[in-house]
Amino acid sequence: MIKVAPLVLAAAACVLICCPAGAQGAAPENEDSRFTFYRAEGAFLRLDGRSGQVSICSKHQAGWLCEAVPEERAAFEAEIARLQGDNAALKKLVLAHGLRLPAGMGLEASGGPPPSARGESKVDRIVSVIDGVWRRLVAMVTGVQRDLLRRS
Repeated sequence: MIKVAPLVLAAAACVLICCPAGAQGAAPENEDSRFTFYRAEGAFLRLDGRSGQVSICSKHQAGWLCEAVPEERAAFEAEIARLQGDNAALKKLVLAHGLRLPAGMGLEASGGPPPSARGESKVDRIVSVIDGVWRRLVAMVTGVQRDLLRRS
């Protein structure tokens, strides 16, 4: 898997947010304008206009290869779920051998999301994720504007 610097992804997101009006006016919406490409460190970032999926495309010996850029949050949540499952299995194994769990550690809390997230609905989680992304995007655009004003 190709590692993409966070700065490259931030720049791509900024370009995508700041320039959609110009890009839409330049070409009619049709099958040929589905993908938008941006140069990034010897490769290209490809934005799928329909799904919003971002891929990194680079040249290899066999030709060009585009790989989806992983979403950090989904990867973290998958790893947390895997670790929680491992933790529950280990606790059950300890109990099966007739040993007691350390103080403050119960079997009932070993699986599933943390207590704060149990009562939270999917919509609330989605809204909080979108809110965090929006705040980072606004901060990034503000920083780019400041940089552009300094250069002028």
